[in-house]
Amino acid sequence: MADGVGVVETETAVVFDGDRPLVLDSGAALARVEVAYETYGELAAAGDNAIFVCHALSGDAHAAGFHPGADRPGWWDNMIGPGRPLDTDRYFVICANVLGGCKGTTGPATADPATGRPYGLGFPLLAVRDLVTVHRALLERLGVGRLLAAIGGSLGGMQALQWALDHPGDLGGALVIAASGRLSAQNIAFSAVAREAIMRDPDFAGGDYYGRDRRPDAGLALARMIGHITYLSEESMRAKFGRRIQDAPEPRYGFDVDFEVESYLHYQGQSFVERFDANTYLYLSRTMDYFDPFADPVAVQRQVAAGDTRYLVLSFNSDWRYSTDHAREIAAELRLAGAPVTFREISAPHGHDSFLMPNPDYHRTVAAFVDRLASEA
Repeated sequence: MADGVGVVETETAVVFDGDRPLVLDSGAALARVEVAYETYGELAAAGDNAIFVCHALSGDAHAAGFHPGADRPGWWDNMIGPGRPLDTDRYFVICANVLGGCKGTTGPATADPATGRPYGLGFPLLAVRDLVTVHRALLERLGVGRLLAAIGGSLGGMQALQWALDHPGDLGGALVIAASGRLSAQNIAFSAVAREAIMRDPDFAGGDYYGRDRRPDAGLALARMIGHITYLSEESMRAKFGRRIQDAPEPRYGFDVDFEVESYLHYQGQSFVERFDANTYLYLSRTMDYFDPFADPVAVQRQVAAGDTRYLVLSFNSDWRYSTDHAREIAAELRLAGAPVTFREISAPHGHDSFLMPNPDYHRTVAAFVDRLASEA
């Protein structure tokens, strides 16, 4: 693989403020919204080579390259860079931390201008449409007009889909990867249990734990452990862990960590609390629960007819969290509305997390679709 984008830094921009507050889909308003973002590559003189990367629930703006002094690259580094599917020698790639996030964009941990204290659970509930509104405001600040494409996996795919439907003139293409157009009861249930783990932590303090000695780390770690199990496939867990014992030749027959998979989940939980905010987890997971862009088929037909966006809908055969059935439903709804859709199921062993992994077939599919968009722009 070619060298990546090198050393990068996260920047910030205020996109709503003062006389221009952000009015949310719910009707609530945020007086000030700041966005953290990164860019890779150069915007063409014609402004026609920009691609927006929408991240998933636990992601952030740092999608590629290395922060100064870091030894790990951004979360989608295998996808972004010279010679990679989102080729930064050809495309200008933007990734922003979502509204409600905890890595530089306004969210529950941000101080409410009216009180000077963190919003906590006083932060308004969000719709995927609101995340897109903030993305579009950032593009305005960056001087980017029409995008070549928006791309994302999981919650990121939901954002790309909503963007294409609500603003069909904005996008040449929408790449909707490992996503759902309407969460199943099972998916909502997994998220509900994860949120309960957070809110039942004694240190949650009704969401007002900022500035205290203790945070709801135990609850957030448990939520992450629950979620992470659903992101992996049985095949990948069997190959990675089996029934192997951790640091011992034989089972110790107790309730402490004994199996390797238990140790791995504890590590995932602990590392997550070091970089994420519990309230952000609550808000973004709830945003996904309510996502239903095809609720009004007549409106969707009007939206699709108003633009010329091409869609690529991808799933992975081992993803049981957002299975291929979810992707087929998205493709079917789009086709019913008259949209040009390419659908593909990719063979990959990593479950829902397959969208984050380097996979030659997956990468070729994304690269070919983006290249086609560029050739037709």
